[in-house]
Amino acid sequence: MLPARTQDLAPLKFTLPAPHSLLVGFSGGLDSTVLLHLLASDATARRQGLRAIHVHHGLHPEADQWAAHCQRMCDALSVPLTLTRVQVDCRSGLGLEAAARAARHAAFAAAMTTDDILVLAHHQDDQAETFLLRALRGSGAEGLAAMRDWRAFAHGWLWRPLLDFPRRQLQALAQREGLHWIDDPSNANSGFARNFLRNQVLPMLHERWPHATAAFARSAALCTDAAQLLHAEDSKALTEVAVDTRTLRVAGLLQLTPSRRARVLRHWIATLQLPPLPGNGVARIESDLLSARRDANPRFEWNDACVQRWRDLLHADHIQPSLALDFSQAWDGRQALELPNGDSLRLIGVDGFDTPVRVHARQGGERIVLPKRIHSHALKHVLQAAGMPSWQRQRLPLLSAGSTLLAAGDSVVSAQLHAWLRLYGAQLQWTQLA
Repeated sequence: MLPARTQDLAPLKFTLPAPHSLLVGFSGGLDSTVLLHLLASDATARRQGLRAIHVHHGLHPEADQWAAHCQRMCDALSVPLTLTRVQVDCRSGLGLEAAARAARHAAFAAAMTTDDILVLAHHQDDQAETFLLRALRGSGAEGLAAMRDWRAFAHGWLWRPLLDFPRRQLQALAQREGLHWIDDPSNANSGFARNFLRNQVLPMLHERWPHATAAFARSAALCTDAAQLLHAEDSKALTEVAVDTRTLRVAGLLQLTPSRRARVLRHWIATLQLPPLPGNGVARIESDLLSARRDANPRFEWNDACVQRWRDLLHADHIQPSLALDFSQAWDGRQALELPNGDSLRLIGVDGFDTPVRVHARQGGERIVLPKRIHSHALKHVLQAAGMPSWQRQRLPLLSAGSTLLAAGDSVVSAQLHAWLRLYGAQLQWTQLA
């Protein structure tokens, strides 16, 4: 059972099942200072291993002073502190805020051990800001659910025990307890979207609707409930149309309503840990893939991922590199052959070929004599009959001796090579890049 959400700030009450230990993300600002102070006052948290981590981004001239302040605070509370310096990738395309957050979360994850609980000081105002930002991006129920108080993270859990409490309540407690904290001057820069909401939009809303922050947080909680119900239904529908984790039946998808189909497609991509579909992703899959002729092989690509149709099936995966058309290399089979696209060939059960073979890319027009056959067959037709999708054919390594085609990967083996492999009890193995 997970710790219960606290309903009282003075003191903060919670239950922690052993042996979970707490790792507090400690910036030195007001919010994390209050959080660390409250947890440090709890005997159970201390007994089970309370510690803190400060991430030094190096983005502000006073970053060293902030780190020193956090060290003094933790020393005064007798809480062990880990100080981690990170490099923020400002060229990632994420924007400064997102890049700093990514670096910070990576540092948190690296500091955690199995079943640790990372505790962050996000509060009700943060939740309202996140809700508004996602609403402005046109997010659905999952996005509007905003931040959850509990979720899996790295090797353990992430807990936000202060989400029900407004910042003014945290500030009142800090002033009452005589706490000292860091004021980051960048928080006043309304050039950042979140700061613009915090400094300009929300104060105006509060003048007219004093409970605006609580209302937005409540809406986020309701969206969380809705998203959980939709997620369960999406998972059930995905199971019903799936052949395996990476393959869906086109006919099954077309039986779903358009809205459900869109959700199932996004859910499918998420389960495969592929980059999220872009805004036009579902529409492109609908028009280019699901509506295509059965004998077409359409493909939709985004970032490093793609969805492809082969006959009556949809396949999703990372984009896999093909073999370059000009690739050709001699191979004696004594050691594994690493191919330029990351695939490999191995000859198992024998020291090597009697005579080296040539490994090369498909050029088109190849023919092969299959076992128990006399006449040759077009390799293209053999691969089609075997049900090999077109994108796999593009990365097939071919093995030849002179002008004679011996094999296409380990999927199609000629009569000549088949007889040789049987004679020596050997096996040809083609391993594709995962």
